[in-house]
Amino acid sequence: MPLLDVQNLKCYFPVKSGVWGRTTGHVRAVDDVSFFIERGETLGLVGESGSGKTTIGRAILRAIQPTAGQITFDTGAAKIDLMQLKGTELRRFRRHMQMIFQDPFSSLNPRLTVRDIIAEPLVANNLVRGRKQVDALVHRTAQRCKLNLEHLRRFPHAFSGGQRQRIGIARALVSNPEFIVCDESVSALDVSIQAEILNLLMDLQRELRLTYLFIAHDLSVVAHISTRVAVMYVGQLVELAPTKRIFFAPQHPYTAALLSAIPEIKPEYALKPVPLRGEIPNPINPPAGCRFHTRCPYMEARCQKEQPAWREIAPDHFVACHFAESLSLKGIAPTAVAAAPAGESHV
Repeated sequence: MPLLDVQNLKCYFPVKSGVWGRTTGHVRAVDDVSFFIERGETLGLVGESGSGKTTIGRAILRAIQPTAGQITFDTGAAKIDLMQLKGTELRRFRRHMQMIFQDPFSSLNPRLTVRDIIAEPLVANNLVRGRKQVDALVHRTAQRCKLNLEHLRRFPHAFSGGQRQRIGIARALVSNPEFIVCDESVSALDVSIQAEILNLLMDLQRELRLTYLFIAHDLSVVAHISTRVAVMYVGQLVELAPTKRIFFAPQHPYTAALLSAIPEIKPEYALKPVPLRGEIPNPINPPAGCRFHTRCPYMEARCQKEQPAWREIAPDHFVACHFAESLSLKGIAPTAVAAAPAGESHV
């Protein structure tokens, strides 16, 4: 059974105007999204800025209140409907799911030592009692994240970006969660440091059997760590499939356009860029029919009126496009992956 099952998730934010703050519309940040995440896998979530990726992560963790939908978490002993949790129940359950934030600088409290930052989830959730027990868990978690124990007395300003992100990972792990949302967790780091953090996340996943929702813009990073990939556009999922199928055989025009934008140092493997006309639609007033039709090179009259159904066109391959089966879209060349050193990519 999936660890996490999300059905028809919606997150709308009111738009207010005037002296009295009258609601004149809603930003449809997430609009009827459904997916599941198997225990122990990594689901990559990609899309342009403003597509609703981070909102999905925060809604699952109940950092924001979803407008509608169902979020089911399988602990093994019972299935918990996260939408029904409130107050103390929600606070207690948060130990099972944590978040690694995008910015390793602003996500750490500059007034706390590294030891206190890592210990904060233990103290906040009353998971252990006594300073010795807290210190033992903090030390063990810091060593797992390859942090020097002598650094626990220092403050965040004394560390580099990569070290700070390791502190953030340790803070997320110390409560022994099953599910972690990685919200652009390597985008603020140098490329060499990105590789170290990604390898650390993968090692921790194998060791602790963690489940990740990995939110990112960089498709190369997503290919390296993800088991499956979901593609978002203006608050909706347009494609979801195993990583190899997404990269080698995309079935949605937007996915193909994203793949064509991946930089490639070897010209013989580079895709011809797919130009997209116009701008991203306004999520306050999204277009009727398929939301991608205003920029799609394959648009037909049906796309302007009828919203495509989210359907399974192949085993574990879902897409929202009227003509997915008839389009001949290009993915990356398998030879490009074969030419890469072993272990560099899931695809």
